[in-house]
Amino acid sequence: MFVKITDLSFGYHSNFILRGIRMSLEKGEVVSIVGPNGAGKTTLLKSIASILPPKKGKVWIDGKDVYSLKRRDLAKIQAYVLQHAASGFPLTVMETVMLGRKPYIRWGVTSEDLHIVGKLLSDLHLDCYATRYVDELSGGERQKVLIARALAQQPDLLLLDEPTSALDIRHQLEVLELVRKLAKHSGILVILILHDLELAARYSDRIYMLKDGQVFTSGRPEEVFTCTNMERVYGVKMEIVSETHGLKMTAIEPVET
Repeated sequence: MFVKITDLSFGYHSNFILRGIRMSLEKGEVVSIVGPNGAGKTTLLKSIASILPPKKGKVWIDGKDVYSLKRRDLAKIQAYVLQHAASGFPLTVMETVMLGRKPYIRWGVTSEDLHIVGKLLSDLHLDCYATRYVDELSGGERQKVLIARALAQQPDLLLLDEPTSALDIRHQLEVLELVRKLAKHSGILVILILHDLELAARYSDRIYMLKDGQVFTSGRPEEVFTCTNMERVYGVKMEIVSETHGLKMTAIEPVET
């Protein structure tokens, strides 16, 4: 297993947000974390990213405890893209993506750094925006710039918190097609949080469904997204139909409690 999480629990004082999380993940997978609001999805992603140290349990990446690694070394293994990342300063697309090379830069930008960033901009069709400021771009274009910056770290693990949030349907598909391509062709493990369950079913190899800070169930999309699970976790009656491009899920009515 490339990423292994054992009995992870996190909370503030006596209030536990996550309890007993266990996950085993391989490179080349796209793994979606789903669940209702307050289930602990972002907290789990931040724990995997070593932003929030757990009260109990361990997160292992390639056999190493993430909390034993130096920040520079960890940045060469994993990259984390926030749901809403503020630029802070007016930077061009080229400058923003080059920030991803920071773990490797010692004395200055090298020809290798320029080559890696240039290829990413080309592969992601961002080269025409290289000299434009990021805050001049559309939401979908900015999201791709942030993913490019993360990929400039050359990570084996890419963590994405709601990468399609506030994007129109075209940019949602572009971002998720890119994510799947990265996993399949570059062997990167991608872990992402998605609220759109149909997109999660379409683009994920595995789903982890959380409820009240615990893994309620996990498996292939068709194993996780069942009418019974949706009633018990989301509190809604659903009609779920398997179609050519994934699962079609229609909410019928709330479940009476």
